[in-house]
Amino acid sequence: MKLQTHTTKKQSLFVQGFINKITGLFLLAFTCIACAGLSPAQTTSPFSNQQQSPEEQRLRDEWRVAMAQVPLPGKGCFKSEYPSQVWNQVGCVAAPNRPFVPKLSPRPMIAGNGNDISAQAPSGFISFAQGSFDSVTGVVSETGQVGGVGGQVANAYSLQLNTDFFHSTACAGTGNVAQCRGWEQFIYATDGSSGFSGTFIQYWILYYDNTCPGGWNTYPVGVHTFCYENSSANWLMGNEVIGKLGLLSVSGTATGAGDSVSMSDGSTTWSVSGLNAVNAAAGWTMAEYNVIGDGGGGQANFNNGSKIVTRERIIYGGNAPPNCVAIGFTGETNNLDFSLSPPAAPPGPAVIFSESSAGSASANCAAATSVGDTHLDTVMGLHYDFQAQGDFVVADTPDFVVEERQVSGAPNWPNAALNRAVATQMGADAVAVCGNPFGSALLIVNGDNVYLEDGHVFSTANGLDIWRMGNVYNITDQNGNSVNATDNVLYLNVAIGLGQWPAGVTGLIANANGNVHQLGIQGGGVLTAPFFFGRFYSRYGDSWRLWDQSLLSVCGEQLEPSNPVAPFYAKDLPQELYQYARGVCTNAGVQGNELLDDCTLDVAVIGDDSAANVFVNARQPVAEGYITNPKPCVRDVCPIP
Repeated sequence: MKLQTHTTKKQSLFVQGFINKITGLFLLAFTCIACAGLSPAQTTSPFSNQQQSPEEQRLRDEWRVAMAQVPLPGKGCFKSEYPSQVWNQVGCVAAPNRPFVPKLSPRPMIAGNGNDISAQAPSGFISFAQGSFDSVTGVVSETGQVGGVGGQVANAYSLQLNTDFFHSTACAGTGNVAQCRGWEQFIYATDGSSGFSGTFIQYWILYYDNTCPGGWNTYPVGVHTFCYENSSANWLMGNEVIGKLGLLSVSGTATGAGDSVSMSDGSTTWSVSGLNAVNAAAGWTMAEYNVIGDGGGGQANFNNGSKIVTRERIIYGGNAPPNCVAIGFTGETNNLDFSLSPPAAPPGPAVIFSESSAGSASANCAAATSVGDTHLDTVMGLHYDFQAQGDFVVADTPDFVVEERQVSGAPNWPNAALNRAVATQMGADAVAVCGNPFGSALLIVNGDNVYLEDGHVFSTANGLDIWRMGNVYNITDQNGNSVNATDNVLYLNVAIGLGQWPAGVTGLIANANGNVHQLGIQGGGVLTAPFFFGRFYSRYGDSWRLWDQSLLSVCGEQLEPSNPVAPFYAKDLPQELYQYARGVCTNAGVQGNELLDDCTLDVAVIGDDSAANVFVNARQPVAEGYITNPKPCVRDVCPIP
């Protein structure tokens, strides 16, 4: 192997404060909720709608959704006051002539610039989408640059509802047929208390690589030429301060007859007709919504303690719920990242995700974890222990594979195991993080040793980004799949994020039949919790064992395969050690009996009180997969415990 060094200048915009927030555990960032419409927005600000009765909130919410779908009576700018469902024409103004830019590499570890959640139509094209906020808590202030330049201005931000990049008739004059795409942004932007505040549409032709059409602005990106232009804008009297964020929503329509954008604060809805400049109706399949910087690739900076829960709703002509896709399209960002959320729920008509100043991970649509000695959480939230030694398939999809190497705790703890290495295949790229009991982990990318400095990013030619934040390595591809490996010297904690949900994933972190209580045996068969010990390891565990070469071969030779001889839980520890370790976990703030048991076992077996940290504020299991009855099974017949 050859040794590569990577010393890219630190990108403080993306990494500031991230090290303090990393736990290396949870990547889950969304849940699809089966519900009829948008939930009432809630906020802790003085401008909240908490003074309204639940019935009044429901009526205003229904009005907001309905008004966004009432056709405009003609071209121009309009507004409507609750509870009227009639548009009244008002004067238009010019939108700010600045770009709200598309994403650029690398994908950051904060929200935006490609690191986001989008709702995807299962089939056909989107004709209507609406972004809103289910809750906004702890938000006291926000500052941002205007157009990505100058000093920080209070209440300078944008709400963007963006399409994906799609094949467009606007590319007719392109000099780059292979790459040219159309893109449409439905925007509410505010420059702060003394600036522009209004809603409009911005159109893009990406990779046009020719002289932009008449009326379009030129935006160079390296050797490429992008083009953009604006619709007219509907100017709002006064800006919407960040304290009103929970009341705000943005909607966009795109049909063969034309397009339009609407913005509502729950009492007034403003709308403006568009230019239909990129023919989004024939290409729009994903909708991204977020609160981010006020153009120019800028960032919206929220105070510590902020948490925002966002909802994306789409109409596309079908009845199936939208898919979640962990990608975004705008180049603007905010300083939040994706925080602890419930596990993936049955899908519904919206995609919901949370961002927080206390977040810890990149955007993902479903996640699983493998921590300590060794506790697994499946993507649906089944929690179980897996204490075998060897190399195993943890996650397997057509374009994303994750394998882990587990090491037995013998001779002291022969019925326990720890993660020693993790490897992933993401498209054409293979990456391994190989633990080293005598020093820092080794990072191997496509067969080469890579030294990655703290706070830096390494990007492959295929668009895979690897960030190092202290002892954490985050590996993310352009589809939103991710592996987050925390190097604890003696062991790794691993979190795996799926870039799309639903997803046909198999392996140790997958459930069978969409049932949180079931695990699938490779080659056929299902185990239902609680699990018989003999069948669990001899059939289930060994079915996912890698007996020969694997992605982990770059981390050294395979270990001798072995299984524990009995289940091993916290209750099996010597009483004095149990009491000590339990006290460490309780004092650290670990909550929930299952997590306390896991923490107790890890502190005792690993011999390090810091092993408790990963369980603080951790997601509580949805279901428990206990392993019972140490007696062996004979011809798959297991004795009743």
